Amino acid sequence: MATDAPPSTAAETPASGQAEQQPPLLSAVDPSASSSTTTSPPPLAPIRTERHPSSSSTASSFDSTCVTSPLTPGGAPGAPFRSPGAAGFGATGGGAAGVGGSGATSHDLSEELLAAGWRKFWSKRENRPYYFNKLTNQSLWEPPTAALPGVKRTLSDPAAAVPNHHHHHHQQGPSAPKRPSFGGPQALAWNFSVHSNCVTLERPPRRLFQPHPETELLRAQLIAKLRQHYSELCVSRENIQPPPDSFNRWLIERYLSDKGSDPLFPSDCDNELSYALFREIINDLPVRLCRPKLSADAKKQLYRYAEASKAMIESRVANPESRKIVKWNVEQTYQFLRQAKMPTYEDCLERLAHLKRTCQPHIEEAAKESVEKICTKLYHLSVEYAKKVRELQETLFKVTNPTDPWADLPPWSGDPKRRVRCYPVQICSPAPRPAAQQQLVETGCTDRMQFVRYGRDNSSQQGICRSVFAKLQQLYTLHCTEEDPSMEKFFPRLWCMLTRYQAFLGQQSQNTQAALPIPVFEAISRLFGVTFELFASPLNCYFKQYCSAFPDTDCYFGSRGPVLEFYPLEGSFEANPPFSEELMVAMVNHMENLLKEATGPLSFMVFLPDWRDPPTEALVRLEASPYNRRQTCVLPFEHSYRNGMQHCLERDEDLYVKSAHGTLIVFLQNDAGFMKWTPTSEKIKDLLIAFGQQSSHRRPQPQ
Repeated sequence: MATDAPPSTAAETPASGQAEQQPPLLSAVDPSASSSTTTSPPPLAPIRTERHPSSSSTASSFDSTCVTSPLTPGGAPGAPFRSPGAAGFGATGGGAAGVGGSGATSHDLSEELLAAGWRKFWSKRENRPYYFNKLTNQSLWEPPTAALPGVKRTLSDPAAAVPNHHHHHHQQGPSAPKRPSFGGPQALAWNFSVHSNCVTLERPPRRLFQPHPETELLRAQLIAKLRQHYSELCVSRENIQPPPDSFNRWLIERYLSDKGSDPLFPSDCDNELSYALFREIINDLPVRLCRPKLSADAKKQLYRYAEASKAMIESRVANPESRKIVKWNVEQTYQFLRQAKMPTYEDCLERLAHLKRTCQPHIEEAAKESVEKICTKLYHLSVEYAKKVRELQETLFKVTNPTDPWADLPPWSGDPKRRVRCYPVQICSPAPRPAAQQQLVETGCTDRMQFVRYGRDNSSQQGICRSVFAKLQQLYTLHCTEEDPSMEKFFPRLWCMLTRYQAFLGQQSQNTQAALPIPVFEAISRLFGVTFELFASPLNCYFKQYCSAFPDTDCYFGSRGPVLEFYPLEGSFEANPPFSEELMVAMVNHMENLLKEATGPLSFMVFLPDWRDPPTEALVRLEASPYNRRQTCVLPFEHSYRNGMQHCLERDEDLYVKSAHGTLIVFLQNDAGFMKWTPTSEKIKDLLIAFGQQSSHRRPQPQ
């Protein structure tokens, strides 16, 4: 059982040639929290004691502890993990002799700076000391000030004297190569010094299978196979390409009703037919329509739609009346195109809208049975693949746990009525057979990318930006220091998490994981006390506390679990959900229930696409909500989002994507939340400036 004593932060002065120990990071607990209303989380798992740098050892029990690491029995300690850029600490040799001796020296740094990762080195080339942070890869000529890791600061690369992680010595001389940068706007796109103001009830650990590389590899292969089969069904049965991101939205929609055990494959839904997927495929029949740019494009699209409608109604089983209506309207369209040799852009769009309005119901009726078979076939394949993954999971667990993995678990001794600061999901299952260390390797890096591979097959290689790699190291260290002090499980868990998101996102999904720009995160934290993201992942989170879709892989990086299974009592939150209509409606229902039951200040800043033609159900519900305190809109093409694939982009130019739709911002707050985080006109103006726009109040604000 862990105690409330803080981790050791004693100054370290490693001898020449010795590897220094990894110091624990500084705490991330709100020093202003009151112990009269909340208490520390339960000792269900290894507890990592976290303290704010300014707090004393007599801090309240609420602030002094925070459960931040999942319960993961088993595993032998391995060799200390060396982070990129940190190799050679305390080593002798070229160009980085420490002050008063070789290697790093830290006798004149405070305990706070040591715990934050700062070390002092000597630059032979410049003949003066410099300071390097092994956790954030920051380098400074000036002595750093006490701050938590992740706080933005101006970098001043001390003449490329930062250790290179490929070697155990430092380059010297004027021709030494400059340390590779993390890529401009990508650098430090997070702030883990923001303390959480979220209060929840104590909750028991989750009975989830811990991730394993072999399981994730099989799941990724099967999900790719399922995507391919879905694409082939659309082409062979309907002669169309799958609607963009429709597979991802199908996974999200199925997740809302699925009672199966697999985190990715739907396997136990009440209804086999997904109406969301059915609707998306039907909307693209007989051909996919887009907004044309020129009159010639509009004319060509009108002709294509008429031709495809006629061919489809003739090839399908349809009643005579439907055939007659479709053919008559198509002939009218042909006549219009023959008579108007140079039709205007508006005339073509008007004729296309009329043709779609009159023909689409009959086309849908003719294609209904075929599209339903696509949806049900996809679901049945998913159930089959989920069984295969489950069988492999159970096989891996039986190697180390011949009996039932849940049988010997002690009963939960927590108090479900105790108020605590939010803490990551805890897993109470035993660890599976560990992956062979020689099979999971770091395969090096380029100036921008870091690569990790499982096995000898390069197809399993995962690449992420080096800045995101450093961010994930920070998250893992913050939440798993006690449970995995040597970080021997870091690479297996990192690879599993990356593989899970690659399987979920596919190759080109920019929308599912799109995030707000960094200036907007800074503004909402400063203006409205936001400290928590309700829809995020370890790859795109800005705060260290967030909800995500996959608790089994993300809990080691700080995830609080899925948003619909998260029940905060107070706090200020940001919600930017994936553009799934079913998920957005479920989110509004969940938020209104939380606001109805909350007794403390509770606030949600919701960012939704401003879809008005027709308006979505979630948008209508938000605007009519009794908790809607204020709303505003950012106009289309005048603001951007961070690319959903930001964690593996090759170029900074692709980092931001212009939004083709407006963004509606709604403040849902109870009375206490409105009093504490009032969305005044001045604050709204500052927020819109952060978005790159002065103002856009197109509709009256609800009172």
